[in-house]
Amino acid sequence: MAQFMELAPTIQALIGTLFTWGMTALGAGLVFFFRRINKIVLNAMLGFASGVMIAASFWSLLQPAIVMAEEIGQIPYLVAALGFLAGGGFLMLVDHLLPHMHSGLGKGGEIHGPKTNLRRSILLVLAITIHNIPEGLAVGVAFGAAAAGIEGANLTGAIALAVGIGLQNFPEGAAVSIPLRRDGMSRRKAFFYGQMSGIVEPISAVLGVIAVQAFQHILPFALAFAAGAMIFVVVEELIPEAQRQEEEDLQVKADVATIGVMLGFAVMMILDVAFG
Repeated sequence: MAQFMELAPTIQALIGTLFTWGMTALGAGLVFFFRRINKIVLNAMLGFASGVMIAASFWSLLQPAIVMAEEIGQIPYLVAALGFLAGGGFLMLVDHLLPHMHSGLGKGGEIHGPKTNLRRSILLVLAITIHNIPEGLAVGVAFGAAAAGIEGANLTGAIALAVGIGLQNFPEGAAVSIPLRRDGMSRRKAFFYGQMSGIVEPISAVLGVIAVQAFQHILPFALAFAAGAMIFVVVEELIPEAQRQEEEDLQVKADVATIGVMLGFAVMMILDVAFG
């Protein structure tokens, strides 16, 4: 741990997001064992991922953003609100401008954005890749904030955020690889696409660190921006997919998803409060 603390924040963020990318690959590796995922298990995994992202958005991003904004003389509630809305608005804009496929875990999948001739497999990878950008950015900004020594941000909190995002990346990896396998793609190729959806996280994390180091006054806005983008992903895709019901025992599946959200939130809250 002492050696890790001595590393440059860009290297720390890179290591942290290599872990989150590795968790994506681990989830994608389920394709070597399963062709399909039980809907109840799937709902629980997506619910857990949603809970982790909701908790991380507040405990690891919005709360430190408010503290930092106040410390450097900004209007805390205004900076946090503007950053939060800008993050959600940015992903909404990307959703409308880039073709991608949502809900690949359910039957069929829904194609969003402009019309395209791209294969469904590419569209599915694009969707998860787009949604991984704010996660990598959040980790990068957190490590950058810790390096800046600003109150409300520290290294253990950044590590806790990386761990939490890594946990919720596991089902996202499976969300890409298993539907591709179900549609006839080979296991190796489905795994390759699944793990590649997480490669954007180390890239966006390093960019996030560089940005906040160059412009420290944007740290509160950047943290709130990442929070807004993450909440957009949760509300727009993860929770609706977790609550989608197509078979019998509908209430059981809905309850499992809800329990997953609660557990994910609790786990991330414990990670951030206890170690951050």
